[in-house]
Amino acid sequence: MLPTLRQLQYLRLLAEHGSFSRAAEAAHVTQPTLSAGIQELERALEAPVVDRARSGVILTAVGEEAARRGNDILTRAEDLVQAARAAGQPLTGRFRLGVIPTIAPFLLPSALPLLRARFPKLKLFLREDLTHRLIEALRSGALDAALIALPYDTAGLDTAPVSEDELMAMAPANHPITAQSHISAQTLQDNGLILLEDGHCLREQALSVCGLNAPRANEDGGGFAATSLHTLVQMVGSGLGVSLLPAMAVAAGLADDAPVAIRPINGGHPSRSIVVAWRAGSSRAVEGRLLAETLRPG
Repeated sequence: MLPTLRQLQYLRLLAEHGSFSRAAEAAHVTQPTLSAGIQELERALEAPVVDRARSGVILTAVGEEAARRGNDILTRAEDLVQAARAAGQPLTGRFRLGVIPTIAPFLLPSALPLLRARFPKLKLFLREDLTHRLIEALRSGALDAALIALPYDTAGLDTAPVSEDELMAMAPANHPITAQSHISAQTLQDNGLILLEDGHCLREQALSVCGLNAPRANEDGGGFAATSLHTLVQMVGSGLGVSLLPAMAVAAGLADDAPVAIRPINGGHPSRSIVVAWRAGSSRAVEGRLLAETLRPG
């Protein structure tokens, strides 16, 4: 006897909620029904999958492995259903799209009306989050695709290009280096470089494509880090240091009202690559490529 999809769904909900009552509520079934489903799963596996404790439900080692493998099976089954429903009609129905914070506010205002006009039957669900969490969601099947920036480790994913986003130098408007028409990466390094906090892929991309070293806490300006591009602009405008800003954000007017100057960086126009990513082997691959094509400039 093999486990059923329903039993695997019950196990996934039990792992998520840690309680039979809450898992049953999420599954829209009674608690005895869910409990019976879990018992049937245990008979199929010939091993217990949960331990009942005072603090709630704890998955056994077998249960954790069954939940992990079950999530993959459920994701593929959901892909099959979505592919069948969208056959011949890509980007119709539900589509779960992740977007990183250094892209979302600059691309989405123009992208959403375009998607709505071209795909009126599309029901788009958006999630803004850091790259590593979006990739985890892609791999687990919680997202169908994501707008991210490269370079980044995309093992297990496929991607389609959207655009190249040049990185620009940003300095206080009255800073001596703004007298230059182009600013070198080393000049930025030597004048109190400020970057986004760890966890933002733009931080590592700026260091990588510009050949910079991460600021140290004891260097001038090196003790500062920003949580968002908006905060980064304000910090530079306040004279706390210099930084880099994506051309996408510059074009959107992020720095227009701040006392900062924007200059190109010497050395081949360093940039990050904006792509649409999806799980390798996903049935949403055609839609991922169509989404990237639709968002591509020109």
